[in-house]
Amino acid sequence: MATKESVQETSYRIGADQLYVLTAGAGKPVLVLHEELGFPGWMKWNEELSDRRTLLTPLLPGFGRTPRAEWIMNVRDLAGFIARAVREQRLAPIDVIGFSLGGWLAAEMAANDPALFSKMVLVAPAGIRPPEGEIKDLFKVPALVYLRESVRDPERTPEFATLYGGGTSPEQYEAFEDARAETARLAWQPYMFNPSLPHLLEGTANPPALIVWGREDQVVPISAAAVYQRSMKNSRVVIFEACGHRPEVEASEGFVKEVKNFLQ
Repeated sequence: MATKESVQETSYRIGADQLYVLTAGAGKPVLVLHEELGFPGWMKWNEELSDRRTLLTPLLPGFGRTPRAEWIMNVRDLAGFIARAVREQRLAPIDVIGFSLGGWLAAEMAANDPALFSKMVLVAPAGIRPPEGEIKDLFKVPALVYLRESVRDPERTPEFATLYGGGTSPEQYEAFEDARAETARLAWQPYMFNPSLPHLLEGTANPPALIVWGREDQVVPISAAAVYQRSMKNSRVVIFEACGHRPEVEASEGFVKEVKNFLQ
């Protein structure tokens, strides 16, 4: 079981661009695609899953240590870049877990080349316009407010409080702002969804997919779950009650159990 101290950072060249990847754990690799505010840190679910799997977390271009790639102008471009990295590292087909923006990214990758993935876990993914409600605007409130409102009950979510509590450093604030700027470049118009994605997913032979949502998600409304399920032929939805946008933190025990069972 890997701890945050055992996470290794490696730099790769993908064409003319650089990509930093965080690696920890042991066993068959799993690709982990982070959310719109970047890699949130090593959490309990990472630790639990890394006892049997090697977690590979690329820091997406413009997020964290990986420099921005100016030619990447939207999420579909980003999907092509990460797909190239997967192929060049001879990882395909690989299991993937994507969170919010990262879930959208995984879906775009699968729509373009379903052979990239053996199994997919999409956790409250953006990318599809919810038929009811709107995706929360990351730019109307400060990053820390957005983060706080992403969980149903911050005071009863100790791991969340540890990560994003009152001790946020100036460096972390800067990282949040850099991530917001890059998210704006990639997903501003239309905001955080691709109108063609459901149709593209319907036309591909999708790998088995687990779609995970919190019933009280205030970031990406749960109504989008049904559209994802209809669009991905071989998928099922798991919903956590009394849970917001972060089931991996708010319902960590149940989340780990579902993901481990699915990826076995």
